[in-house]
Amino acid sequence: MAIITISRGSYSKGKEVAEKVAARLGYQCLSRELILDASDRYHIPEIKLIKAIHDAPSILERLGHSRLPFVAYYQSALTRRVQKDNVVYHGLAGHLLLKGVPHVLKVRIIADLADRVLNEMEREGIPKQEAESLIVRDDQERRKWTQSLYGVDPWNSSLYDLLLHIHKLTVDDAVNF
Repeated sequence: MAIITISRGSYSKGKEVAEKVAARLGYQCLSRELILDASDRYHIPEIKLIKAIHDAPSILERLGHSRLPFVAYYQSALTRRVQKDNVVYHGLAGHLLLKGVPHVLKVRIIADLADRVLNEMEREGIPKQEAESLIVRDDQERRKWTQSLYGVDPWNSSLYDLLLHIHKLTVDDAVNF
């Protein structure tokens, strides 16, 4: 019985890896439904919750800690869902939200920026420069968010039990790992 958290940047194939690992192990795969769960349970508009847990806080928000309740709502939804174990979670800071839970395998998936840009270009039908700008900005937002709330750099490999470089591995290779 275990919980697996998968941390990744945008278009790093983390969702595909998580879904295939969950299917192979017979585990539940969690991500977006946690936002819906927290939104419903705490009567918060979904868009407001998404903004609070995705975007890096402004200076005023950091001083007032106005996002902390939203993070707590999200963490509550995650904690309720993982109590039964046998879960693969991919998304927001699972390795930090479940800190102290001893049976969590913390995985970080890394992908080359060039590969991520190609995925974004194909998915959104946008030029290379625009795709790269979107990914770099999203990475910066996630990094600032984690640093402001937890005081750690999400790219620090010591936060994880396992690092997988998806460029050197296929999704199936990563699942088999």
